[in-house]
Amino acid sequence: MRALYNLTTSIAKRVLPLAANFNEKLKLFTEGRKSVFNELESKINPKDDYLWFHAASLGEFEQALPIIEEVKKDFPHFRILITFFSPSGYENKKNHPLADIITYLPLDTRKNAKRFLALVQPKMAFFIKYEIWPNFLSELKKRGVRTLLVSGAFRKNQIYFKGYGSFMRKALSNFDHFFVQNKSSMDLLQSIGFNNITLSGDTRFDRVSRQIKHNNKLNFAEEFINNTTCLVAGSTWPEDDEHIIPFINTTSEKLKVIIAPHEIKEEKLKALEKRITKKYIRYSKREHKDLKSYDILILDTIGLLGKVYSYADIAYVGGAAGTTGLHNILEPATFGIPVVIGKNYKNFPEAIKLRQLAGLFVAASSNEFSNISNKLITDRSFREKTGMIAGHFINSNTGATHSVMKYLKNLPDFAKVS
Repeated sequence: MRALYNLTTSIAKRVLPLAANFNEKLKLFTEGRKSVFNELESKINPKDDYLWFHAASLGEFEQALPIIEEVKKDFPHFRILITFFSPSGYENKKNHPLADIITYLPLDTRKNAKRFLALVQPKMAFFIKYEIWPNFLSELKKRGVRTLLVSGAFRKNQIYFKGYGSFMRKALSNFDHFFVQNKSSMDLLQSIGFNNITLSGDTRFDRVSRQIKHNNKLNFAEEFINNTTCLVAGSTWPEDDEHIIPFINTTSEKLKVIIAPHEIKEEKLKALEKRITKKYIRYSKREHKDLKSYDILILDTIGLLGKVYSYADIAYVGGAAGTTGLHNILEPATFGIPVVIGKNYKNFPEAIKLRQLAGLFVAASSNEFSNISNKLITDRSFREKTGMIAGHFINSNTGATHSVMKYLKNLPDFAKVS
């Protein structure tokens, strides 16, 4: 299996640049990796001690961020290196101020792993949620670099728990400790012989719970909403538009809507605008306009959605109407508002739990979305009750970052600089 994995990775290394000629994301994926080693050689200071955090994309970065913040505060001696697997993560966060160096992760070949680690020489490595790269993990183990999986999430249908999954189980054995989100993940790991586990929860709860303490004021949002009930539809895809736009176009209720599409390419924005029959405006064209006269505001920028949710009375979170994957429901929930999503959420335990608690609603069609939205808009008591459930859900699940930091503070490398 190891030989097959390495062969597949080697083939991918040759094929991806060719495929990139026909796909913009693949082009970013391949082009971005060409300069990784040159960048590391120019930026790494051998005299510094680095902590390496690896995240697949934006969601995993958000899970790493609370730990990075605490490390920077308690152990400023360390430098922070962040790597991303996906272009969406790297391109959005490549200039984040909390990191000293941000790059793509080279493809998981033995040669790349050896070269990368020889340059960085990290004191510790943190892999987030489900990033399991056998060659990097094996090389970390050989070098005696303590490696943690943070906010780990496992499902019984994954290869680690199959009869033919011994190669990937061996990759898991390279972790020194697992911090997992839920008991089912812990039980699965224990079923294959791992006991170096802490049931810590998900660090995203810590991340979003801090958002309330930040300054979330947005003058344009206040002007647009103008004390009217507001629906914020965040990280939406065309499949989500199929659910929400018919209701937005036809509702007779007094309602303001802010739509934050996941992709803000011009052709995607124009396709969205063609579906809208009410008066709309883009965020980028708001200057010198009377925002309160518009019904719909399209957020054609990034970085503001977390604050915009603070103005919502109802949130729709995209990704689950299709198969792209549900986006972050915790961001709106932390502000104590009810959340609506599409039907494909079975791999998202936080959505399952919040629905069980009645703080989240699932709309499998435009009709269902209309029924749920009408209820939430017209019945303020119901809306506030379900929102309160969502807010309590966040507050009752914080603490994962504390578990990781407690572990770190008992390690010699951390104790001597604390």
